[in-house]
Amino acid sequence: MSNRQAYYCGQWIAEHQLSIPVGDLGFSMGITATERLRTFGGQLFREHEHLRRMGHSLDIIGLPAESLVAELTRAIEEYVPRHAAQITPGDDWAVVAFVTPGSGSGPTVAVHGLPIGFGEWADQFESGVSLYVSDHRQVPPNCWPAELKCRSRMHYYLADQQARRREARARALLLDQQGFVGEGSTANVAIYHQQTGIATPKSTKVLPGVSVAVLAELAAAAGIAFTERDITLDEFLAADEVWLTSTSICMLPVVAVDNHPIGSGTPGPVYQRLLADWSTLVGVDIAEQARTFAVRSS
Repeated sequence: MSNRQAYYCGQWIAEHQLSIPVGDLGFSMGITATERLRTFGGQLFREHEHLRRMGHSLDIIGLPAESLVAELTRAIEEYVPRHAAQITPGDDWAVVAFVTPGSGSGPTVAVHGLPIGFGEWADQFESGVSLYVSDHRQVPPNCWPAELKCRSRMHYYLADQQARRREARARALLLDQQGFVGEGSTANVAIYHQQTGIATPKSTKVLPGVSVAVLAELAAAAGIAFTERDITLDEFLAADEVWLTSTSICMLPVVAVDNHPIGSGTPGPVYQRLLADWSTLVGVDIAEQARTFAVRSS
C-alpha cells in the first residue's frame, strides 16, 4: 500500500482514505474543476499559471475562486516537501488538484499526487505518436466554455477508445463543431510549416494550455513564428511537423494521422530543437528522464 498522503478539505490524510461521497456533485453530476501540475527537479513548474486557470474554472462554475485558490496554493506547495523522502533523485511527480461543489456542506477540495507515468509514452519521444480523427467532436461552447478545465471527459474517453480499436497506443484527434482541428484527447496540438512557422488552434476555442504557452515562449526565443488560428484537417495533414503538448509529456511528435505520414513520418528537426530547449529551460533532459523512469522498482 502506498504511504503517500493527500489533502482533503483542510486535513492531510492517508491517500488510500481519499474518497468522494456518492452525493458529492463532483461524482453525481461530474462537476469538478481540476489542474494537473508536475515537478522538474523536485520543483513545481508553472504553478501560478495552473492556479490562475483553476481560479478561472472556479469562477465559471460559481465557486469562490479567491479563497479556494489560496487553499489549494497552500496544499500544493506543502505536498512536495511532505513527500520529498519518497521522490527518487532524478525522478519527478504529478500533483493533482480538484474542487467540486460538494454535497451541501461546502466545496470539496483535494490535492494528491503520484510519480509521473513515464512508461506510457517514454519511447514515443523517438518513435512518435499516431493519431486518428475521431467521430466524436469537441464539446460546443454553448455547453461549457473551452477554457473550463473539468473532469467531464466522456468525449475524450470515447474518442480514445475509437482510436485504439484501430491501433494500440494511438490517440484521438478531435475536431471542433465547425470541422476545424481542435485537441488531442489529453493534449493540445500544434503544427509546423517551414514557410509559416508554428500554428495552434485559437485559444478561445480550445483549453488554453500551459504547455502551449511554454511552446510559444520557446518559439519566440528560437525566432520561429507562432500564431493561433483555425486549422483545417487538410492543412494539418500537410504539415511538416505536428506535435502534442501537455503538462506531463511536455511535447511529443506526431508521425501519422489516419495512417497518413506527417512529413517524413519520423520526428522532425524542429521538434528535436524545441524539446532540447524545453529540457534546458527546466534543467532536466525530458526524454532521457522518461526513459530512465519508465519502469520503477516497487
